[in-house]
Amino acid sequence: MELKQLQYFMAICEELHFTRAADKMGVSAPNISQQIRRLEEELGVLLFDRVGKTIVLTDAGAILREHGAVVFTHLQQASDAIADLKQMQGGSLSIGVLPGDADLMFNALLLNFHQTYPTISLSLLETTKVTEQVLDRSIDVGVTIGPVVDERLTSIPLFHEEFSLAVSRHDPLATENFIALNRLHTLKMVMFPPDHQCRKLIDGFCINNGFTLQPHMVTTTLSSLIQMVQSGVGACVLPRLLLDNLQHPDIKVVHLKNPTPSQDICLIYRSDRYVGYAMRTFIKALKAYIETAIHHSKSS
Repeated sequence: MELKQLQYFMAICEELHFTRAADKMGVSAPNISQQIRRLEEELGVLLFDRVGKTIVLTDAGAILREHGAVVFTHLQQASDAIADLKQMQGGSLSIGVLPGDADLMFNALLLNFHQTYPTISLSLLETTKVTEQVLDRSIDVGVTIGPVVDERLTSIPLFHEEFSLAVSRHDPLATENFIALNRLHTLKMVMFPPDHQCRKLIDGFCINNGFTLQPHMVTTTLSSLIQMVQSGVGACVLPRLLLDNLQHPDIKVVHLKNPTPSQDICLIYRSDRYVGYAMRTFIKALKAYIETAIHHSKSS
């Protein structure tokens, strides 16, 4: 069995059409048909049932497709590993995050990472389809809300994220350590837009507790939210970790209880991809960054 024959076979499995598979592989239809016949003769079985212009996999064909996929996965991993070696501890990595998380979590991390590992190129993409884009390989790794359960993906839990209320230090609420979630509907709020992931989470918790938030002001940027809270325009619900590490002198953090809005954050990548130097280094740096932020939060 030749590798080229297996490539032709896998192309036909994807297209279920000899001519389309031939076009995809850049060969003629008679050529690809001849190669498949030779493969079938060598194996002593039919790989496809041909009914007019329609073809379907036989049981033997299904077995070969399963093992063929493994073969090409290993070949790709070998290619990636060799490319990683040739790059001499450099490389590139594309990271997908939910909208807003670049501001909330990644800006400081990326700056520190670049200063520490200048030979690694990182690209950060905000997307609402983190999981889908990791699966279709348009991004290398994703940071998203867990749990993510898919046998095609490796998922690494990062941290449990709780949300708190940010108020101006001049606000009467600044003297309180915590308030019940349902008190939010009595406050003047400044929030992200409804399609922002943070806003969706908070809206969901509020609705489940019998009320709907009607923000006084809405903005798309974290910096403007912080400025409005600082100026006393309104209160805002943001990740506790962010607020504790922000340590803004004009902003007081008030815990939310009964219930505390929260979510689990995880990192995902395709289980069949080679984890090269760039990805290993980024995952290690991300974990260390989060551990430092959590320790800083607990000690503040």
